[in-house]
Amino acid sequence: MQDPANTDRAEPEGNGHQPSKSTTIIVNGRPKDVAAKELSFVEVVRLAFDDAVFNETTIYTVTFKRGHGNKPEGTLVEGESVKVKEGMVFNVARTDKS
Repeated sequence: MQDPANTDRAEPEGNGHQPSKSTTIIVNGRPKDVAAKELSFVEVVRLAFDDAVFNETTIYTVTFKRGHGNKPEGTLVEGESVKVKEGMVFNVARTDKS
């Protein structure tokens, strides 16, 4: 009989828990590994700019290409999200209203 406190054994296969697989995307020319299958506008902006602030005077523009077949390229706006794909490219621009 096995000791239930034994945590040194591997989980049996087929238990429904698979290790999260990361996807490499390109954000503003830099590779980023993400575990999520889908990214929101805000998540993409934060990948592009560590110091991202969301206010009345700062505007972000997000475009993407090399996406999934049903929407391989386009623009992402606040409140939207997009399914990510290996090698997908995001360009994020920050503009300050003056």
